Amino acid sequence: MTDSANATELASEAAFQPQRTVSFAEAFRVWLRIALLSFGGPAAQIAVMHRIIVDEKKWLDERRFLHALNFCMLLPGPEAQQLATYIGWLMHGIRGGLMAGLLFIFPGFVSILALSFFYVSFQGSTTFQSFFFGLKCAVLAVVAEAVLRVSRRVLKNRVLVAISVAAFLLLWLKLLPFPAVIALAAVVGTLGNAVSPMTFQIAKKKNDAESTAVPVASVRSWQSELGRSLLISVVCLTLWFAPILAASKIAGNDSVYVQSSVFFSKAAVVTFGGAYSVLSYVDQQAVDRYHWLEKGEMLDGLGLAETTPGPLIMVVQFVGFLAAFRHGTGLPPMLAGTCGAILTTWVTFVPCFFWIFLGAPCVEKLLHKQWLSAALTAITASVVGVIATLGVNMAIATLFASQHTLTIGLATLPVPDWTSVRPAACLISLLAMTLMFVFHRGLVITLTACVLAGFVAQLLMG
Repeated sequence: MTDSANATELASEAAFQPQRTVSFAEAFRVWLRIALLSFGGPAAQIAVMHRIIVDEKKWLDERRFLHALNFCMLLPGPEAQQLATYIGWLMHGIRGGLMAGLLFIFPGFVSILALSFFYVSFQGSTTFQSFFFGLKCAVLAVVAEAVLRVSRRVLKNRVLVAISVAAFLLLWLKLLPFPAVIALAAVVGTLGNAVSPMTFQIAKKKNDAESTAVPVASVRSWQSELGRSLLISVVCLTLWFAPILAASKIAGNDSVYVQSSVFFSKAAVVTFGGAYSVLSYVDQQAVDRYHWLEKGEMLDGLGLAETTPGPLIMVVQFVGFLAAFRHGTGLPPMLAGTCGAILTTWVTFVPCFFWIFLGAPCVEKLLHKQWLSAALTAITASVVGVIATLGVNMAIATLFASQHTLTIGLATLPVPDWTSVRPAACLISLLAMTLMFVFHRGLVITLTACVLAGFVAQLLMG
């Protein structure tokens, strides 16, 4: 390689690094602060990271931050947690990625575990029921806001709207499972790219290409390390599946620990578009197939996840806890639930680190594959329909005391018993919608108002 080529590559490598050297101890303190402030879902969490990392600390510039965000949006899993992992990796390598990613998870894990203990201990109390009555109504508004937010960003033409509607119908009528809907959307996007590429491109600002560009030389130097990629794959896949094999040997293949670990491993691979996209699938399987949860309990878990720091996908920890608490054998219920929560969290987030550490060196190549961009656009369009399915099912479970299943050919759909409507739930849900969509109040104010309204409603109803 010539001296000029060496100089060019060294300059590119320097540009790939943060703007100034940051000690690991200082980074630890900042990432802990970000983790403790990570309330309100991915949009709010990414905003907190941007404010602290870019505006306040100036560790990365706007271009590098957007580049990292674009990469994380390509991956299955919670994009905010993966963004933290990726930025940590940029600054301090694998140890920095582990530190930032684990800190982002830890406060939420502890909070959800403590609230799960509370949930199973006081589920029958009047205070408990009043708290969750209002919380469930508020969550309906949160899900509706997620549908509108994603649809405004993605549904730019009739084809994408049609994909969204088709995804909603396929899931709501239970014609296809969630992974099949995601796979079908990816196929449609890939094939559609060959016919009409512009249909599957979401319009960007003129300076987006520049803001997300990464020095090619730095990427090329990382890509050449095939041995490193193989090592990361072996280590991460071993960490991912070793606990499942251990649970199988200790408790048996039919145990709830193995069932939940395998199920949430599958869910981790198809969680495109954020936590809301997979929750409908988790709710359906956990209630109808495995009978880990009762109708409406996913709403309880989602409400807990909305009120605690960390990724919204932490709601699966609540599901894993209840599954093992109710169906774990050979252990005291609380210990069984804790083991279930740990296993569920493990198999959900180990893949997130795997995707980042394996894919980060290939960012440039991934971001500029047009067929991949089209496939992901179609997947994101289908996610709008998936989230809408979640919202409709949760609305039926919250606003009506009973429902039944209607079968039409191959389709089955939940139908509410209109005589069992809950007026108080309808009013509190209307309050939540008004606060969020009319007065544009934040999540904390909306949840607080609805919980207080739930207490008042329960008192008036005796």
